[in-house]
Amino acid sequence: MALLRCAVIGVGYLGKFHAQKYAKIPECQLVAVVDSRQEQAEAVAGPLGCAALKDYRALIGQVDAVSIVVPTQGHYEVCAEFLRAGVHVLVEKPMTTTLEQADALIRLAKDNQCVLAVGHLERFNPAALALEPLLSNPRFIDSSRLAPFKPRATDVSVLLDLMIHDVDLILSLVDSELESVECSGARVLTSDIDIANARIRFANGCVANVTASRVSAKSERKMRVFQSQACHSLDFQARTLTTYRGATTPMADPEQAIERHEQSFGEADPLFSEILDFVESIREGRPPKVSGESGRRALEAVQRITEATRLIS
Repeated sequence: MALLRCAVIGVGYLGKFHAQKYAKIPECQLVAVVDSRQEQAEAVAGPLGCAALKDYRALIGQVDAVSIVVPTQGHYEVCAEFLRAGVHVLVEKPMTTTLEQADALIRLAKDNQCVLAVGHLERFNPAALALEPLLSNPRFIDSSRLAPFKPRATDVSVLLDLMIHDVDLILSLVDSELESVECSGARVLTSDIDIANARIRFANGCVANVTASRVSAKSERKMRVFQSQACHSLDFQARTLTTYRGATTPMADPEQAIERHEQSFGEADPLFSEILDFVESIREGRPPKVSGESGRRALEAVQRITEATRLIS
C-alpha cells in the first residue's frame, strides 16, 4: 500500500508534536507543515525534512490526510476545505465553535468518504483504555482537571479548554442521554470562565461531578468511577488505575473488607496513539476511536453546561 501523504496545519505548541508523530510512522510521508508564521513553519519543518508553507490551500491535491491544529475559531473553515477535496481530517478539540458547523463537517466527511477524527487525547491514555473492560453501569463519576494559568489557551473558556476532556470521556463511559446539567463558574484572570464545577445527570440515573480550573497552583487530572461493588480511581498524569472491590470472602479484619488492585502503565504517548489510530482508520476503512459524531456530542454537552453556568461574581 502506498504511503499516506500527511501534513499538519498549525504548528504552534501542540501542532509541532503532531508533525513529529507523523514523521515516526513508517506508513506515512510527512509532506509539509503549515503555519501563518513562515519562520515557525520552517523551524518545525527543518529537522523533519518536509516543506514549510504559509498557505494551507497549497496542499490541496498534494496530501491524503491532515491534522488541523489551528485556533478553534478557524477549525470549520480549514476542515471544510480539506474534506471537500476528499482529504481525511484529524481536528483538535473542540471540533468547531457551533453545532451547526460540526453537523456540516460530519456531512462533508460522509459525502466525500473521508475519515473525520477529533483530538480528544484522554481517550488514548492507557489508564482510560484499561478502565473500559472493567466498567459495568457506572452510577457516580467524580473528576477534577486542574492546571496552572497559561496564556496560550485562553481563546476559549475553561469549559472548552479543559472540562471538555473529561466530559468526552464520561460520555463514552455512560451509555445514556444527558437529562440535566448545572454549573457554577468564575472569571479570574481572563474575560472568560477560568474555573467551573458542573453536575451532570443522565437519564439512567448516573451523576457526574466535574471540576475544571486553569488558575490552580498545581496540575492534577484525576477521575473516580463508582459502580456496584467497585470504585475505579484514575490518575491520568501518573497513568495509574486503582480498583477497589468488596472482598470476595468475608474477613474478620475490617481493613481487609476491601480488595485493592493497582495498575501502572509507565511511559506512554497518547498523542502518538491517537494519530496512529487516525492513520489506521484510513488504511483499514473503519471509524476512528473518536469520530466526528463523538466530537459533536462532547461539544453539545459543553455548550449545555455553558448555557447553564451561573457566574459567581
